Amino acid sequence: MPVHEQRDQPTGVPPLMLTGERTLPDVPEENYWFRRHLAVYEWIARRLSGMRVLDMACGEGYGSAVLASVAAAVVGVDANAEAHEHARLRYRASNLRFERALLESFSEPADAVVLLQTIEHLSDPARALGHLRSLLRAGGVAFVSTPNVLTLAPKGALRSDNPWHLREYRAQEFERLCRGCFASVEMYGLFHARKLRLHEYALRLGWDALHPRLRLTKPFYERFTAAIAASDFTLRAAPACGLERALDFLAVCRG
Repeated sequence: MPVHEQRDQPTGVPPLMLTGERTLPDVPEENYWFRRHLAVYEWIARRLSGMRVLDMACGEGYGSAVLASVAAAVVGVDANAEAHEHARLRYRASNLRFERALLESFSEPADAVVLLQTIEHLSDPARALGHLRSLLRAGGVAFVSTPNVLTLAPKGALRSDNPWHLREYRAQEFERLCRGCFASVEMYGLFHARKLRLHEYALRLGWDALHPRLRLTKPFYERFTAAIAASDFTLRAAPACGLERALDFLAVCRG
């Protein structure tokens, strides 16, 4: 299995290795997944003006930095020592700090709590969501995302082969989990847009059978993957969108 490490890090910032447990920027092979997660962080950030925010299980820290570009204050929380040190050194702003702690034990009041692509890693997700709710001030909001097992897992499989995932969700399962902890839950789905949507159409027309015969696979996808941007994904609200076709789910939870 190839080993991938972050490229071109600032002086004094130790690069992180790509293990599959977290998504990293600055790894060309990971750009699709990084931009897919970044699109959700950017959507959330536009709704956080003036708020004090907790970014739980923040990993490398790029998402906390996006939130801090809009929010009044952001705390990025992660239990991993290497990720915490990397984030602390790389992302610096007067309204941003990083704390090393387990999300279930970190306690600080906030107007908004963000937990992206993490609930599927937890052995007791309901307890974690209950803890997040306890941190919210009156009128606060929690943003929680997870991949859709129907589009993540191979066709016909019950789950993906990601060894870090303890539980993967269908839309109704994820919504039910969130409604068990919050009074109000709005569900959104993340979908391909722009060139990724065009790529979906090309696949339906037989592109996967054509590019190997033309010996274009490696040069095409090296360029295509590197060019993917956060704007090549879009969030749509349920029930207008069919969540069973979504890449990821985002639950906006209150009360």
